Amino acid sequence: MNIINSLEWRYATKKFDHSKKLTIPQIETLKKAFNLTPTSFGLQPIKMIVIEDKELQEKFVKYCYFQRMVADASHLLVLCIENDTTTDDINAYFDLEKEIRGTSEAVIANFRNQLIEMYKNKTLEEKQLSATYQTYIALGNLMTVCAVEKIDNCPMEGFMPKKIDELLNLPSQNLKSVLLMPVGFRADDDIMNAMKKVRKPLSETVLEIS
Repeated sequence: MNIINSLEWRYATKKFDHSKKLTIPQIETLKKAFNLTPTSFGLQPIKMIVIEDKELQEKFVKYCYFQRMVADASHLLVLCIENDTTTDDINAYFDLEKEIRGTSEAVIANFRNQLIEMYKNKTLEEKQLSATYQTYIALGNLMTVCAVEKIDNCPMEGFMPKKIDELLNLPSQNLKSVLLMPVGFRADDDIMNAMKKVRKPLSETVLEIS
């Protein structure tokens, strides 16, 4: 199946087969895909929580406006942002670069200092907004990987973030939830399964300049 066929196959699954589970290799693929998502300056101010505890998933339902996907899916992915990007975070990134690439401090010192100053001048709201945008990049990346791997999913903004944060005790970890993504396998009677995609023609969505 080529990539376009894979993307045509996927849809926002509304009903999951709760009897089917993703394999450990499939979950590992999603974890690695998330970790490989590009982020601004490579700082990775985002985290992903993987939930397969059915009792916990059930508790999500009332905070997701009673959408059953979060409980019936094999696993529930919660995409989060860190509350802040600090000087320590930036230094940790450059120290990791030195360790992995063998880069000398002389080569990265100027860029390190530039980033530290840049982030010192950002408000907390600006840093959180930037991190939030990056969760959407991760979401898109995960959705494409799911399509290729034949894993069904449903990207979700429709939930109560503060309630989910409390449920998962995220404040104690300096995290905030941004997006949810139930993953698993579509139910045979999901009404969305047989529906054709509704998309504008390419001529209306893609502009070419030559």
